[in-house]
Amino acid sequence: MAVQHKFTGHAEYSKGLDGVIACESKIGYVDGDQGWLIYGGIDIEDLAALSNYEESACLALYGRLPTQAELDDFKKKLLAARAVPGEVFDILKKLPKNAHTMAWLRTGFSALGCFVPNIDDFDLKYWTEVGINQIAQMATVAAAVGRIRKGLEPVDPDPSLDHAANFLWMLNGKKPSAEEAKVMDVNLILHLDHEMNASTFTSMSTISSLSDMYSAVVSGIGSLKGPLHGGANEQVIKMLLEIGDPAKAEGYVKDKMAKKQKIMGFGHRVYKAYDPRARILRQYAEKWAKEKGLYYLFESADIVEKTVIEALGKKGIFPNVDFYSGIVYYAMGIETDMFTPIFAVSRIAGWVARNLEYVADNRIFRPRALYTGPLKTDYVPIEQRELVHA
Repeated sequence: MAVQHKFTGHAEYSKGLDGVIACESKIGYVDGDQGWLIYGGIDIEDLAALSNYEESACLALYGRLPTQAELDDFKKKLLAARAVPGEVFDILKKLPKNAHTMAWLRTGFSALGCFVPNIDDFDLKYWTEVGINQIAQMATVAAAVGRIRKGLEPVDPDPSLDHAANFLWMLNGKKPSAEEAKVMDVNLILHLDHEMNASTFTSMSTISSLSDMYSAVVSGIGSLKGPLHGGANEQVIKMLLEIGDPAKAEGYVKDKMAKKQKIMGFGHRVYKAYDPRARILRQYAEKWAKEKGLYYLFESADIVEKTVIEALGKKGIFPNVDFYSGIVYYAMGIETDMFTPIFAVSRIAGWVARNLEYVADNRIFRPRALYTGPLKTDYVPIEQRELVHA
């Protein structure tokens, strides 16, 4: 019979590393009990209302808001790095059209890293410049994925547009309105960093071996792909479309809960209060759904929210960022399978910032496992072993 065996040294077992402190950081902080998120000490609601993605990325990278001259210099670096080698697009064009968009993004970004000189030479200053380039390149590769998979050619970056607006331009082939650019900018700010989430930890684990910045980001993309992480807002939209008529929403939720099935877009490993990002995006979701003739989706979402909170709010189950972000993207005309790549377009700045912060005082991640198997068994020659599996 399997027995748990403690190992030497002090250790506590936490399934999924829940609540385990893995590093120190000055980049961002989540207070799950209060429903509070800050980047570098600044409340996410203030950043969403007053900042832009480039400025917020500077805050994550450098620990303070930039001066105008510093922001202008940062934007110039992003602008210079937007174009990627055509060979990356050639590789994307050869991928199966039915592959997951995050698999496309993972492959394209991995290929991109092969074109970067001296990427394996660890130099913090050089890796910082590489990381800034990655922030720009993620938007270009993600937009190319959105187009090539539909048989369309990639669109060259527009040097006159800021980061969020340029991404929409490269994705859709038309310049966005100021309102469209603003709502995308807000979404990118809200998703930029969220402490030690699965993709960030995965990326940091890779960089801790002093691998390279592209390997670390590709690791993060792979983790973000999962429906329990970046793919959750796709599932929310599918749920709302399945509900269809708002009059069916309450019954739909109660039936799901009676069957102990998960309601997508609710609950969080850290937040035990209302996710502040969801509070911000709820306003945009209502406005955009109404303007685009999709208000029934918001009405259904509102009923789903009230029904879930009434039943599970006392247990700390509230909407998370995924619950309303999908409605916003859908109302903007963005296809559901591009929702998660857009998450990566935002989160790349958080990955880069935390990788650089960690590797500056690096220690390779090497946790232990709580062994539950036998300590001693005899080796049995193969001809004497009993058949275990038919």
